[in-house]
Amino acid sequence: MIQNTLDIESAPLLLPESFYGKHNKICDICIITFSHEVIRWALEHLKCRKTAEIRSINGNRPIYFAEVDGKKIAFYMTFISPGAAATCLEEARCLTGADHYIVFGSCGSLNPGVTDGKVIVPVQAYRDEGLSYHYLAPSEYIELENAGLVADFMEKSKVPYVTGKIWTTEALYRETKNKVERLKKDGCIAVEMEVAALEAVCRFYGLHLYGFLLPGDFFSGEEWSVGILGKEEELDVQVRCFNLAIALGVNGIKI
Repeated sequence: MIQNTLDIESAPLLLPESFYGKHNKICDICIITFSHEVIRWALEHLKCRKTAEIRSINGNRPIYFAEVDGKKIAFYMTFISPGAAATCLEEARCLTGADHYIVFGSCGSLNPGVTDGKVIVPVQAYRDEGLSYHYLAPSEYIELENAGLVADFMEKSKVPYVTGKIWTTEALYRETKNKVERLKKDGCIAVEMEVAALEAVCRFYGLHLYGFLLPGDFFSGEEWSVGILGKEEELDVQVRCFNLAIALGVNGIKI
């Protein structure tokens, strides 16, 4: 069973250092985005430089470095899906030495009446993916250990937000009506693809993850609606969320 694949008794055969070698720490905080528009905006508006690359046959992912209000922050655009995003985080850990990772991105709202116009701060993620079971003992949900800090930051920043359970799945096109209804009844207010995996990797290494989501598409009754997903409005919201992530890194996280 996939839930029983955790092995902490023997060492891994491969580590990021096997490919990249050992690197000196360059910062404490690293921001993870899924949006190319965020990277484009950052390169135009921030004084930043490329400091490393996450390499892949699919195309490399540069890691950029900036100093904001005296804090050194790295950021990169990750690949999508639990395994790919978690692998990027493993390699970013090797390349930057960062201990604190802020991730934000779009999600599907399962309860538009609760999430409309608000940032979602996940407190637990349903582990409907395979990667997290290689890092942590099996459980139905994984706790987002820094959800309280993120929620406090949103409160102090006067950002409309809601906390709740979310559903992490790697099967985008298998989000069926029955699954949606079951997880809604269990209290999940959103569905996305990476948070459970990223939290598991951070927990395994003693790192810290800070996550928040913005509703893109949504499920209402038996229907799905595209919402702002893929539209210009979503790109604008992603950039605003990147600035929110920077503010969280500068003002909300104590190093």
